Amino acid sequence: MPSSPRPEPPVLKKAGVSFNITLRAVPMKECLVLYSGGIDSTTAIYWARSLYDRVTALSFDYRQRHRVELTLSRRLTRRLRVPHFILRLDLGQIGGSSLTDQDIPLPEFGSAEEVGPGIPLTYVPFRNGIFLSLAAAWAEVRGLREIACGFNTIDSPHYPDTRAAFVRAMEDAIAKGTKPVSKNRNIKIIAPFIRMRKAAILKKGLTLGADYSYSISCYRGGEIPCGKCSSCLLRERAWRDVGARDHLLQRLKKEGKL
Repeated sequence: MPSSPRPEPPVLKKAGVSFNITLRAVPMKECLVLYSGGIDSTTAIYWARSLYDRVTALSFDYRQRHRVELTLSRRLTRRLRVPHFILRLDLGQIGGSSLTDQDIPLPEFGSAEEVGPGIPLTYVPFRNGIFLSLAAAWAEVRGLREIACGFNTIDSPHYPDTRAAFVRAMEDAIAKGTKPVSKNRNIKIIAPFIRMRKAAILKKGLTLGADYSYSISCYRGGEIPCGKCSSCLLRERAWRDVGARDHLLQRLKKEGKL
C-alpha cells in the first residue's frame, strides 16, 4: 500500500516550489544460493551478491566423501558476511554412488579428455532433486522466492539432475506443491551458468572478484587436490583455459601444504 505523500520542506513552500511525491515501499530482493563450496556454487554466490540486496547460502551435509568442502566454505561466507546454513541428511542410506558409498571405488583418470560418456559413478541418485526440494521447503518458510544454483551441463553433460529440462520440471513441481502458489508467488529456480563451460563460469567469477582459495572440488576428500578424479581434472582444465593459477593452489603453496 502506498504511504502518505512526504511533506514538503518549509523552505521549499516559502520559495513557491511544490513537489507531488508519493513514497512507495520497494521490496528487498533476496536470493537463496545452493552452496556446495566448489567452483560453480562459489561463482553463484558472487553472482547473486552482484544482483540481490540479500543473499543466503544453503549447504548440505549428506555424508559425502568430500565433506571438507563444508568446513572450508564457511570461511568464504564469513568473509562475505553471507548467512550460511547447513542441512544434514544421510544419503549413504541410499547408496549407489562413489561419493556416498566407500565400497564403490572413486574413478581416476589421466586427463579431463579421458572422462567418458555415460552416467558416472560419482552421480548421487537424484541428489539435486533432493537438495532443491529441501531448499524449496526452507525458502517457503522464510518467504524467499528465488533459488540460485551453479548447475551446468557443458563440461559434465552426463549428470541427469543438472540439465535445463530437469530444472524446469523441478520448478514446476515446486510451484504445484508449495504454499506460495496460492498467492501467485511461485518459487523460481535460477541456473545462470547451465549452458556455460566451466572456464567461462570461472572467468565470470573472476570478473566479480571471486576468491576461490577455499573452494574445494576434489572428490577424494582432502584439502589438497588429488589431481586424478574427474572434478579435479575439469577444474585444472578450466584454470588453464582461463590462463590463471588456481587460487586454491596458491593458498596451499603459501601455507606450505604443497
